[in-house]
Amino acid sequence: MYFRILIAWIITAIAVATAVIVLQWINPAWVTLTGTNAWVAVLIMAAVLGLVNAVIRPILQFLSCGCIVATLGLFLLVINAFTLWLSGAISALLNTGFSINGFWPALIGGLIISIVSFVLNMFIVDEQASGTDSGGASGTTPR
Repeated sequence: MYFRILIAWIITAIAVATAVIVLQWINPAWVTLTGTNAWVAVLIMAAVLGLVNAVIRPILQFLSCGCIVATLGLFLLVINAFTLWLSGAISALLNTGFSINGFWPALIGGLIISIVSFVLNMFIVDEQASGTDSGGASGTTPR
């Protein structure tokens, strides 16, 4: 279980680092990453993003389910941008030197993080899905 959490954290950190690089390449004023150790800031941001996604994001999705249905799911992009912006604000309060400056950088960064996380998660083998589960029943009933 802890290994899965560690892998998810590393994947999120790689996705956040990719988003920072791309956003600074598009417009350097969008993301502020100051300090001597940028990787520590990215790792802290990944941990904060994981906690915000685990706690606050489900509440936001529940409260805005009418908007999500009305926009055919596109409002999820706004929720994704808000959770990324909130994670950046919390990271800035922790004096990591990381902040996201505005809605559009958060929206684009959220898209980048989602795409990179999706691609990297494709390479992770799930024991239950691959059939290596040692839990007993194989899905057939004896006659």
